[in-house]
Amino acid sequence: MSKYVKNLLTDHLREQLRGVGDALVVNLVGMDATTDNRLRKELRARNIKVVVVKNSLAERATAGTPLAPAFAGVAGSAAVCWGSEDIVSLAKEITKLARDPKFAPFAACGGVMDGERISAAQVEQVSKWPSRTEQLSLLVGQILGPAATLASQLTSAGGALASQISQLGEEEEKKEENKEEAAPGPA
Repeated sequence: MSKYVKNLLTDHLREQLRGVGDALVVNLVGMDATTDNRLRKELRARNIKVVVVKNSLAERATAGTPLAPAFAGVAGSAAVCWGSEDIVSLAKEITKLARDPKFAPFAACGGVMDGERISAAQVEQVSKWPSRTEQLSLLVGQILGPAATLASQLTSAGGALASQISQLGEEEEKKEENKEEAAPGPA
């Protein structure tokens, strides 16, 4: 391949990966075309992009970017996966698909998270973390929990007071009704 073509491919890959901070490197070697097609369809459905690249090309394209550590020490061809909501969601989807026997040779080889290289074992660990949506729901629950308790404590005291006032009012009404019934009418 000529240097001109290599530069074109490098520029194209660099443009595809622009703005990507976290990605996983996966192995697609050994998959037949049908399985590969089904896998790519599953990834597209989950908003995950995948590109098979030669490692030397990927190293050149990602030089000076946060993705550069992902390709250090990787030999042969590999595929880069990025997308999804966050790196945790991406890791969850990739490990789930890697466990599926119908995508047998598919496996995570590592990746990059926050500019640091992660191994395949670390990808498995990251997949067990709560995703961004789960973290936000936990945070909202922690924020609303004390507020709900405070609100219920404030309203319970007010509610008890209102109930007592209501009971006193009802008792007064009953006394007045009893007085009216007991009072002799005009003769």
